[in-house]
Amino acid sequence: MSNAEDMQLLQQAEKGIEKYLASERDAGRITGTYFDDAVKKTMPNLTKWLLAEELDVVSPNLREGLRIAIREERWVELTNAYSRNVSFGTGGIREKMGPTRDVIFELKEKGIHAPIIKGPNTINDVVYLMTAAGVAKFGQQRDPKLTKVVVGFDSRVRGIDFARAIASLFLAYDYTVFLFDEACLYPSVTFAVPTLKADAGVFISASHNDLRYNGFKLSCQNGSQFDPEERKRLYEDFITQVNFSDIKLQPLSEASPGKLWFLGGQKSGTARQVDDSEMKGYLLADPLSDASADLYAGFAGNIIDLHTMHINHVKQFLKQPTMIAGAKNPISIGFSAFNGSGRKAVPRLLNEIGFKDVKRIMALDPLDGTFPAFENEPGKEQQPDPGDYRAADVAVKLFKEEYGEAWDSLDLLIGTDPDADRLGVIIKVPENQKPAYKHPVTKQSLDYSLMSADEAWSLILWYRLTQEQDSSGKVRDADKKFIVLSHTTTDLLTRVARKFGLGVMKTWVGFAQLAAGTRAAWDLSHGKDTPGLTESGKLPAYDEGRTALKAEQSNRSIHSIEAMDGRNFNVAALEQSNGFSMLGGPPKDDRSLGEGGHVRDKDGAFAAVLMAELAQYAKEEGMSLLDLIDEKLYLDADVGLYITHYEPDPIDGEYEGLAGYTKKRVILDKAEDLFKNYAKKGATLGGLPIVSTTSYRTGKYDAINFPGFPDEGYRFYFDDERRSHLTIRPSGTSNALRFHVQLFGGFPTRNELVLHKAKLRETCAKIVEDVRELIGAQA
Repeated sequence: MSNAEDMQLLQQAEKGIEKYLASERDAGRITGTYFDDAVKKTMPNLTKWLLAEELDVVSPNLREGLRIAIREERWVELTNAYSRNVSFGTGGIREKMGPTRDVIFELKEKGIHAPIIKGPNTINDVVYLMTAAGVAKFGQQRDPKLTKVVVGFDSRVRGIDFARAIASLFLAYDYTVFLFDEACLYPSVTFAVPTLKADAGVFISASHNDLRYNGFKLSCQNGSQFDPEERKRLYEDFITQVNFSDIKLQPLSEASPGKLWFLGGQKSGTARQVDDSEMKGYLLADPLSDASADLYAGFAGNIIDLHTMHINHVKQFLKQPTMIAGAKNPISIGFSAFNGSGRKAVPRLLNEIGFKDVKRIMALDPLDGTFPAFENEPGKEQQPDPGDYRAADVAVKLFKEEYGEAWDSLDLLIGTDPDADRLGVIIKVPENQKPAYKHPVTKQSLDYSLMSADEAWSLILWYRLTQEQDSSGKVRDADKKFIVLSHTTTDLLTRVARKFGLGVMKTWVGFAQLAAGTRAAWDLSHGKDTPGLTESGKLPAYDEGRTALKAEQSNRSIHSIEAMDGRNFNVAALEQSNGFSMLGGPPKDDRSLGEGGHVRDKDGAFAAVLMAELAQYAKEEGMSLLDLIDEKLYLDADVGLYITHYEPDPIDGEYEGLAGYTKKRVILDKAEDLFKNYAKKGATLGGLPIVSTTSYRTGKYDAINFPGFPDEGYRFYFDDERRSHLTIRPSGTSNALRFHVQLFGGFPTRNELVLHKAKLRETCAKIVEDVRELIGAQA
């Protein structure tokens, strides 16, 4: 098509988009700066992409897809795709590939060059390649001689094709590329980067989001997410400066010798040591027996058995391997991969450790980024989140259909999300516990319940610390050890850690913050400060009563500390959002895992192993997991009863489209009013009066939201000791909110405990119900 014809289409688009935006403004759905930005940016972005002839080489059908959309007057989709760029968050980018399941099915059928609407605010091949080009340039600027990258993908639609395109770009920038040969765990990437001494890791995934989403997770040279300062420089100085002309591709089949390596597993008995290359010491494997002929692009001899290396590493963290191997009452485990990449790795890990009765839910086992067991009707898309009770319902239903009466003897049902960095734990509920564990929607007492990550991680921490006690009952080297957790994660963990003499660090939300806070503690042990995190050889401890952070504190990761002097060995990094790892002690260099530690990001497969060991211990002691947490934590006078509750808004995904930005702002304005005027209003939530408040505004997302954006939330306290509270926390990069409730129930007696738990759970739910009504965030 001629340039003149494209200009005519652009004139048509300008009139249509202008009319659409005006109608949305007049209806109050897109207002203020959101309207102004859309008017300012949509047409320049659309013009740039439609007239870019060089895109025909990179994405052959992209411009034709735009022409079709303009002729069909699809102004809503075009405006959403071109009114802004995909937001760059703590871990990379994440957005929709398309607005509905039909677009995703078309992408699945026709491939990454399908003529769907692609733009700077959707996930597509061009956005991936431009982001990767920015990362490649950043790496070359740091050290042109150290340019190695790990590239992986999970089960998302066309993930393998996106990954291979990104690998081709890094080859064109003269990187050595380590490409996974099939869908893998995100933790495999974060393990591979430091293990192979790579400079970065790229992973194609949208974690637990619904089928429409995909993303680009980014790891630095030690496997963690980039620290705030370095991430800011990467984005502002490199990614935002990339042009279409920076997209260069070298076919995998034309890679220079030693430049392309594949990462995978092994066929039985085929792994062997490398002796004669720069990869000396690594395990090599033969190609997958079911691999397509062109999968390895002529490099079938360059396959590193990374999975075996990862598994061997995980095995080191077991506390009682002989207890598992010699169990008198071996546990029966059910496993759900939720159509993700944990399908092989998690069962293999469990089997090799000694858990022989592992039943995979085969209906949820195939790699399938459309997640067929979950709702995908437009406007009702559900996400395959193992921490969501609806995913638990799906897993239990399908397990019972496949295994029938085996459900009765099942001890533990676990599941990982599509990239296997999160773990969900489903437990049996004994008859006497049922009043406290009712279904959150039906309110029925069932024989199973989704255990919160807060409870699961607290139990794992308690178990592991008891195994580290010496003959006097003290944890060995407790004065050097600490835990790190996000400030929205339960104080139950804090009390367990302090009971055993450990220090506690709380950070802002996100594993990048946990890793950065831990690094600050490591650095201090070597007598140096971490820019933006420590000052004058000290960790900062923020005043809970402060309503805003000083500008110079905006990039700090640390929320508060307790008994952290001289501690530099992390025994647990924990998040309410089902993330877990152990970061260990100071690493030997900035390209390594912490000494005695696991990966520097969350790992669902790792957590699955630790949870299985805990469940086996409980069974050997003749207790259920719920009995164990009651006896060892809630009834402990050093700990007490803490109940937590979490709800997102909306329940799935985000408020849709450009109107979603306005909706989030309106809700936050009402939350701000409640925060400022709770006393005047005499506000109560769930029958509890609000006695004080605070807000957390670090400034890191002000630029893409608004000045004073409360990125770490508003907190409403229900007691003077500040042990019971509600936090309303908005997402910084998407149009969604999170509600976190913690209630402290004191120290009930054994006879009172179940009823106390039931009452607190009901109150938690009522608090969220009430605040939703007050601020207009109706579920």
